[in-house]
Amino acid sequence: MSPGPRRPGHGAQARRVLVLTDSDSYVKWGAALAGRVPPSWHVRFAVANGSAEPSPRQVAEAVAGTVIDARSVERVGLDDVRTILQEWRPDVLVTAARGLAVQTVIELAVANRPDRPVLVSGLPGIALPVLPYGLGFRRSVDLFVLHSHREVRAFTEASRSLAIPHRYALARLPFLPEQAEPIDPGHATRDRIVFAAQALVPESREERMRMVEVLVRTARANPDLEVVVKVRGTTDEPQTHADQHPYPELLREVDVPSNLVVESGPMAAHLSRAVGLVTVSSTALLEAVASGVPVIALTDFGVEARQINLVFEDSGLLHDSDELVAARFHHPDPAWRADNYFHSPDEDTWWAELTDLLEAREHEGLAPYPTAPDGLRKRVTMFFYRHQAFAGDAGPVARVVERGVVALALRVSRSSWVVSRRFKPARTAPMGDAVPVEDHAG
Repeated sequence: MSPGPRRPGHGAQARRVLVLTDSDSYVKWGAALAGRVPPSWHVRFAVANGSAEPSPRQVAEAVAGTVIDARSVERVGLDDVRTILQEWRPDVLVTAARGLAVQTVIELAVANRPDRPVLVSGLPGIALPVLPYGLGFRRSVDLFVLHSHREVRAFTEASRSLAIPHRYALARLPFLPEQAEPIDPGHATRDRIVFAAQALVPESREERMRMVEVLVRTARANPDLEVVVKVRGTTDEPQTHADQHPYPELLREVDVPSNLVVESGPMAAHLSRAVGLVTVSSTALLEAVASGVPVIALTDFGVEARQINLVFEDSGLLHDSDELVAARFHHPDPAWRADNYFHSPDEDTWWAELTDLLEAREHEGLAPYPTAPDGLRKRVTMFFYRHQAFAGDAGPVARVVERGVVALALRVSRSSWVVSRRFKPARTAPMGDAVPVEDHAG
């Protein structure tokens, strides 16, 4: 990473940072963000042993090429987090995790005192359209990191309409490589079309089978290229979002050409051999753009919020499967780039905002973070969140009880205090539902 406003200087005061993550995409985001702090800072990196806990292989792939050594990654329960906060006393706590884990850690582990750590959170990829649950779960953080001017505008407006006060900061997606020159598709080592698979879109089994058919057509139309279905986990490995219809299983139902394969591994390695990347809306598209690899954001399933691809309107990247079969990939419009994830490093604000909060902590102490009023609803909901965020903490009896609590938590949380209700910023904030899709994490 080259020096500049995005990365603080070597002379910055040494601090302690705890990065707490909980799923594959958040591990990748948290590890990359850790590389943006000064080398003199002490970074401790942990993965919550919860319902989305990634395998050692997934962790190793997610931290590859970052400052985090996979061998140093800790696996922690909620009690472990409390101990680290009390004994190691970090200056900054980065909750690089799903919203329910963020809320669990802050509500149940972070003492609400002026000398508490600065609380930072964010989303690990394309965050548009804004989902209210993502705001509600992170209502207590001091700094919410976003990755484009467009995101900052959209989240600011959403916060205003929902009366959820947030302090937003702009930072280029930390795992995007430095800008590269457009690749030469005719280079001998570039022999692949990469399809970045996602758990959320397309959603139905029927749509997935249509996607499989498109990939088969593409492979047959391009026998000199390998078509790679790039997956983030095997069928027995958890992901940020559960995949109900995994591509490896669907491909067993069709006649698969020999040049259509399924692989995992770091996206950077796949992009190094790609003539182009195709996806519905994965953040991998941004990695490809940053690497100079042309792309297609597929429109066969619609351009709408449900497909998480509205952000690509006016980008020049939205095309149907005919372009994919013909292997015609595209580079984004320059104006779209500047407003969406590829702004100048000079425009980042996250470091100035974090420095301001650290100075406030040192001199007058941090203001209390807003928290939900205590009561039955909060206790029931937090019970559920804890045993999702830190599943390893639950004993056999608790796991049995949890099944009944899930139904109760859903009933209670849907019947009162919905996320769109206004609240008093000093004390209360929306809790969210018991099992929402609260971010895209594509």
